[in-house]
Amino acid sequence: MRAVRLWPLTILAAIFVSSTATSAQLAQTIPSHAKPEIACRAYPLSTESFKQKLWDGYEISLGPVHSDEPTEFVCTAAIYNREGKVVYRTSGFNVTFDEHLTGQDFDDDGHPDVVFMTDAGGGNHCCWEYNVISLYPKPRKLFDIPQDGLVQFEKDPQGKLIIWIRTQAPGGAFSMASRPYAERVYRVRDSKLVDATPEFCAKIFSNQNSDFRHWEGNLTPGNLDLIGSVPRPDEPAETEEIASALLARAAQHVFCHQYDAAIADLDLWPAATRAEVKSNFATQMKEDYPDFAARLTQPPPTQ
Repeated sequence: MRAVRLWPLTILAAIFVSSTATSAQLAQTIPSHAKPEIACRAYPLSTESFKQKLWDGYEISLGPVHSDEPTEFVCTAAIYNREGKVVYRTSGFNVTFDEHLTGQDFDDDGHPDVVFMTDAGGGNHCCWEYNVISLYPKPRKLFDIPQDGLVQFEKDPQGKLIIWIRTQAPGGAFSMASRPYAERVYRVRDSKLVDATPEFCAKIFSNQNSDFRHWEGNLTPGNLDLIGSVPRPDEPAETEEIASALLARAAQHVFCHQYDAAIADLDLWPAATRAEVKSNFATQMKEDYPDFAARLTQPPPTQ
C-alpha cells in the first residue's frame, strides 16, 4: 500500500459554505492547492490503496476491496491498533478519509476523533454519511451524520460544536432541482447527536436566512391561489417551486416543533390531493415527531 504523509491537522469551525444565511462565515477554508484526497471510488473503480498513521499507534487503511467474492461495496476503510487488529471498518461504493475533520474533538472529551465519509447509495447521491469514531478511552463509533443535503460544522461562542443538516422534506414529485429541504441542527451531548433545532428557529424564521426569504418570495397570496387551482402543483414546472417552498416551510415548522404552523401550511395545499400529502407527511415524520403525526392524521373536529 502507498503511505501518505498527513500534514498537521487543522481544526475547522466548518468545512462547507452554504447560501443559507443561518451558517457562519468560515474563518478558514480548504485551500485550492490541497493535495489529492485519500479516497476510493466505485466509478471508475479506484486501484490505489492508502495507509495513514494517526496517533497513539493507530493507523488507517483505505482502498478497493481485494476479494474473489463479488460484492456491491467495493471500497473499504479500516482503523488498526498498534497490534494490527481492526478496531473499526466501513465499506461502501465510495469511501473517503476526511483529513480536515479528523483531529477535531466531536464529543468534547479532550481527544481527537477520526472521520470517514461512506456512500452506501451506489452513486445515487442519497446515502452519504459522515462516520465519527473516537479512539479514547477505547475505539468506538460515536455516531453517523447523514448527508441528505449540505452538512455544515460550526462552533458556538463557547466553542461547542454545532452541526447543521439540510434534510429533505416529505412529499411531492419534484424534479431534483426543486426538491424541498429544511434545516435540522444538532449538538453533541454524552457522545450522541442531540436535536437542538428549536434553539435556532428564531434565526431560521428571519430575514437572516435565505430560505426564509425564498419562502416569503414564493408563498405570496397570488402564488398560493395559483397552486390552489392545480391538483398536483408539484408536477407542472411553472408551479413546482411554489409547492416546494410550501412543503419546505411546513417541514421547517415541524423541525422547530411549531406544529400548528406546519398544519396551517399543509392546509394551503390543494384540496384534491391534500389528504394524500398530509398522510405522506405523517408517515415520514412519525418516527421522530410522533405527536405531530398523530395530530396530522386525526379527523377534523365536528361542527
